[in-house]
Amino acid sequence: MRFKLILLLFFLSANISAQIVGKVTDTKGEPLPYVNIYLQNSYIGTTTNDDGNYSLTASERKDYKITFQFLGYKTLTKTVSPTSFPFILNVSLEEETTSLDEVVVNTSEDPAYRIIRKTIAQRKENLEKLSEYTADFYSRGLWHVENVPEKIMGQEVGDFDGMLDSTRTGIIYLSETISEIAYQKPDKFTEKIIASKVSGNDNGFSFNSAQSANISFYENTVELNAALVSPIANNALSYYNYKLDGVFYEGPKLINKIKVIPKRPNDRVWQGYVYIVEDDWELYGVELSTTGAAIQVPFVSNLTVKQNYKYDTGNDFWVKISQTVDFGFGAFGVTGDGRFIAVYSNYDFKPEFTKKSFTNEVLSFKAEANKKDSLFWKGNRPVPLTDEELKDYIKKDSIQILRHSKPYLDSIDAKSNKPGIMSLLAGYTYKNSFEKWSVGYEGPLKGINFNTVQGWNSKAGLTFYKWYDDNQTNTLSAAVRADYGIAEDRLRFSANVVRNFNWTDKLRISLSGGSEVAQFNDTEPISPLINTFATLFFERNYMKLYELNFGRIGYSQEIFNGLHLYAVVAYENRKPLFNNTDYVTIPFDDVSYTSNNPLAPNDFNNAAIAEHNIVKSKLRARINFAQKYFSNPDMKFNIGVDKYPELNISVENGAAITENQYDYTQFEASLNQSISLGNKGQFYYNLKGGTFANGDGISFIDYKHFNGNQTRVGTSPNYTNVFNLMPYYDFSTNKSYFEGHVEHDFRGWILGKIPGINQLNLNLVAGAHFLSTEERKPYSEISVGIDNLGFGKFRLLRVDYVRSYYNGGSDGAFIFGLKFLDLLGI
Repeated sequence: MRFKLILLLFFLSANISAQIVGKVTDTKGEPLPYVNIYLQNSYIGTTTNDDGNYSLTASERKDYKITFQFLGYKTLTKTVSPTSFPFILNVSLEEETTSLDEVVVNTSEDPAYRIIRKTIAQRKENLEKLSEYTADFYSRGLWHVENVPEKIMGQEVGDFDGMLDSTRTGIIYLSETISEIAYQKPDKFTEKIIASKVSGNDNGFSFNSAQSANISFYENTVELNAALVSPIANNALSYYNYKLDGVFYEGPKLINKIKVIPKRPNDRVWQGYVYIVEDDWELYGVELSTTGAAIQVPFVSNLTVKQNYKYDTGNDFWVKISQTVDFGFGAFGVTGDGRFIAVYSNYDFKPEFTKKSFTNEVLSFKAEANKKDSLFWKGNRPVPLTDEELKDYIKKDSIQILRHSKPYLDSIDAKSNKPGIMSLLAGYTYKNSFEKWSVGYEGPLKGINFNTVQGWNSKAGLTFYKWYDDNQTNTLSAAVRADYGIAEDRLRFSANVVRNFNWTDKLRISLSGGSEVAQFNDTEPISPLINTFATLFFERNYMKLYELNFGRIGYSQEIFNGLHLYAVVAYENRKPLFNNTDYVTIPFDDVSYTSNNPLAPNDFNNAAIAEHNIVKSKLRARINFAQKYFSNPDMKFNIGVDKYPELNISVENGAAITENQYDYTQFEASLNQSISLGNKGQFYYNLKGGTFANGDGISFIDYKHFNGNQTRVGTSPNYTNVFNLMPYYDFSTNKSYFEGHVEHDFRGWILGKIPGINQLNLNLVAGAHFLSTEERKPYSEISVGIDNLGFGKFRLLRVDYVRSYYNGGSDGAFIFGLKFLDLLGI
């Protein structure tokens, strides 16, 4: 009975009217997943699914030669003559018997090295053969989780919209795409998705893409968060040892099975097997694995890539026809695994490209791509669904309508809308999912901080959020907040309204106003949390504040691809503030609080500014040259391109209401870029320069302030926008200035080669920083640090030793990087 049910489910997932279908097993009857199956002398093919089932498009009644190819098993070719469809063809594959009898073994060196050297020597030629092509592409991705806890770090996890069963286990992502792809070296690529399907979301667009699946071991490195050295890279012999595991024949071709052994396991390397065709020196197949430590994604336990190639008689080389990427993961008590399948077909290696063939739009969706019905998928899906996948589609599609209904959404809201014991202090949100709005209360508990102007202070507020579409690309948000400081005994109110119109050109308009306590440096170089600890426990009140009463309107939009404009106009009333408390948790005899005057730390009676009013306006253009992007009918996603830098140009103007001395214009430009250097790491730079027109008498608030850091705590992923030993306001200027930051993260390229240390999976980071202004002599810093510190899967710490140089003097200190604070928005 169970077998009949499985067979029924399988045939439901295939187009049974025009298919050769069946099951592939080993000699023991066990199913073989992801066997390559194709019609000889064509690119028509498929692979088996996890259950060993396959379906192959073959609608004509004629003779077919069908080849079954699977790494580690003998290739089998069957000739069939179907007279009706579906035609059932079950086959059993025998394990490949590898032999070393034909290999002359040199006792001084394994024969694998000769093969690898030959393949490396022909690497560029093999890449040239794949210099341009078009193809059809199919991808399917699945994420499966087990034993998901009900809470993570005190936060409710939920059931992932019904994806988890009673054991907190289930498929949380299942999606597939069919697309047309085109490539031309070195980096021109485009993909048009013909069909996209997401389990449980008939309006969803799949995240699967051919570009993200493009793993080529002919390249020197494979980019998977980190750059892993290919076993046939130019410098591969410095990273790997090799052993010839055996040879076998694929027709007349001799195939070498070579074991790949890392010299240093914690390098950015692979281990496993590569199959290389003798004399052709091309890949026949790949079975390679790496670890989360190697790609520096700690929650990934392992990642395995399998690729299969077939011989193209017309073009006389071996081409990739399928790929699977399997991975396991675990974090916060959640464990699971996933798999992405890719199938390539209908290659054309002599395409007629024109200047219009490639644009900056790397990926797009055809109209109605996410509206294809089940009949389309049954007829075009090259890899049949497994029983688990088919059941997931049926289950989630059946409850999808229910989950969008008013009774169901109301019932879910009723559960989540119940206030908790701590709601009054921590906050509360009331949500109406069917009507697409929510209101919230922000409790004071999360915002408790301390500074010497307000003393203990916190914020509380009310929020409103409205979305007009299921993907929340068209939204309205509003908030009103109150800020109270005990020592100052002052209550301030502020409010804002933000209207996001879409995620295509990202048109956004905002209105805000009220009264706030603001830092003189509006980039807020010191966070309230870090200032609280520095003040209370070290008597270092670095945060300097003034009162800002304002009304502001803002606008931003991507005018066209690569040009994003930001504009803001504000009326501001600025008032000086003074310290109101000297409370400290741990007093130090040789340390005392400084005043709130950043220009005179020991002057407690005079302020850095006088009260004044001003109208400020700022226009900034962000230019991303040759910006690549993904798009679907609802959204546009810009993706980074390390080939060109990002350019920012801004002009800021101040027009005083009463006193002309506060009038000024500031011009600024910046250039920043992140450049991948393969397995040698990542290089970052950030260059800024600017000048003032009519800036002599302006308020200290409007000076150019540079991001210093006297707390010795770093919070950003890299230090390309901060001077880690520079006092916060010592170098502020109303004249011309230039600052430059460079940093290189070696990503294990150096430390990964040192015995003992390479077991720790640490990254060496080096940086240099420079500042020049008209009034002061140049200031500079150099630094060297260790990144990727932590415990187990949590590696969000960094330590740097920084040395500063100014006016003939030098100083040094350690900076402790807490990158998780940046992730938490602190």
